[in-house]
Amino acid sequence: MGMMPMIVMRTILGAFTLAIISFLTFVIIQLPEGDYVDRYIEQLRLEGDEISQQEADAIRDYYGLNRPMLVQYWFWISRIIFKLDFGRSFARQRTIKELLADRLQFTIALAAFTAVLIWVFSLPVGIYSAVRHHTFGDYAFTLLGFTGLAVPDFLLGLVMMYVFFAYFGWSVGGLFSGQYINAPWSVGKVIDMLQHLIVPGVVLGTAGTAGQIRVLRNNLLDELAKPYVITARAKGVVAWKLVVKYPLRIAINPLISGFGSLLPSLLGGSVIVSIVLSLPTLGPLMLNALQQQDMYLAGSIFLLLSTLTIIGVLISDLMLVVVDPRIRLMGGAGQ
Repeated sequence: MGMMPMIVMRTILGAFTLAIISFLTFVIIQLPEGDYVDRYIEQLRLEGDEISQQEADAIRDYYGLNRPMLVQYWFWISRIIFKLDFGRSFARQRTIKELLADRLQFTIALAAFTAVLIWVFSLPVGIYSAVRHHTFGDYAFTLLGFTGLAVPDFLLGLVMMYVFFAYFGWSVGGLFSGQYINAPWSVGKVIDMLQHLIVPGVVLGTAGTAGQIRVLRNNLLDELAKPYVITARAKGVVAWKLVVKYPLRIAINPLISGFGSLLPSLLGGSVIVSIVLSLPTLGPLMLNALQQQDMYLAGSIFLLLSTLTIIGVLISDLMLVVVDPRIRLMGGAGQ
């Protein structure tokens, strides 16, 4: 199968997948008893206010919450398909486009920064651990990797916040210092954001980096023990060329195929980490929407993350075709 037919076929399958995911997400969000109006009435009672049943029914009628679930779903999804209109947030009284635009740009910046950190550290360390296995360096990186997997992200975030503030005088909560929060974009604001990205990038990327190192190390060790590598080494092929030309291209496949799940997980981010570090990302917004049963907002965020997952899987498949010659040969054999 050629490149273009594969992209078209994956796009069609992705559209069907999104349709199923959007419906299941919409249904699951509404499974808890009550709706947004019930949460709103409860909040008013805590504040000492009351509204009548007629007023509550009027609010439900205004938002369409008294309609059957299938009607509500079609009303929501049809506007997305035909008008790219995600609706309005019940709780925040703003269009969901505005809410997503406010959070998405910072979420993408954090995800891109974290992904770069993961790949920059995992590739050389994984290669070193495989080539120099059972050495002190391999054991040291293995220990660091297991530590990174074991330490909770939110705890690491708190420790790093303290260290950076106590020893470097950096206030690393959020993504901007106070003077840059509402300031227009400038070189100083970009530099300030990059400084604030260090802690959340390291915190969110630690576990991912440790996992990628272990996967790459183990796969590369398997490849280096195969006969074609032993034969090439016996023929005097340069060591670095021997590792990079074939074994690494095959061993790196799981890392590339995992890109499909890495992208949305970074964009969604760890909700607890985002709350601890006061990050204006999609994670806390999604949690708040679920707690308030703000179904259009929560459904739109899940739909966005699902779309990014499908895009990530498609990108990883294309990267595999480029990196691994065996996949190209299989594709040609199927024509």
